[in-house]
Amino acid sequence: MMRLLILLLALTVSLNPAQAASRAVIDARVADAMQTFRKESPAAAELMDEAAGVLVFPEILKVGFGIGAEYGEGALLVDGKSTAYYSTSGGSFGLQMGAQSRAGIILFMKPSALRKFRRSKGWEAGVDGSVAFVKEGLGGSIDTSTAKAPIIGFVFSNKGLMYNLTLEGSKITPIDR
Repeated sequence: MMRLLILLLALTVSLNPAQAASRAVIDARVADAMQTFRKESPAAAELMDEAAGVLVFPEILKVGFGIGAEYGEGALLVDGKSTAYYSTSGGSFGLQMGAQSRAGIILFMKPSALRKFRRSKGWEAGVDGSVAFVKEGLGGSIDTSTAKAPIIGFVFSNKGLMYNLTLEGSKITPIDR
């Protein structure tokens, strides 16, 4: 158990934003994640096309054993182009064990929600903005009340074994270049 805690601490320290991937690497990962997202959920892709901005985290790594840590890097797309780069990180304490990799996409459906996000120096889903997380129904349909929310979140491409599949409580901060 002590070895795992030391490994977790080392992982958290090594996930420093100062070691962020290059813009080109992030952009390539974002493009791959967007392609996967469009294939997995055509209904969600339609919403994405209507969004004022799309924040994509192609890979968010989470490790936990009682104490958990997560980190990922991504880009904000406006009109299909990367306009800024962000990291997401979080910590947790409680009944958890395992590791996982997942992707996350946040759609800013209203320009006012996007402006508020872009003006923040650090943004926390569920605190600084209420995010409606989507659970698709039969045939990939999305609940109409969720589709009308100003900010909509998706978690997909889950790999690994761990419970807790949201971005709620994750801190999102700009990566300075």
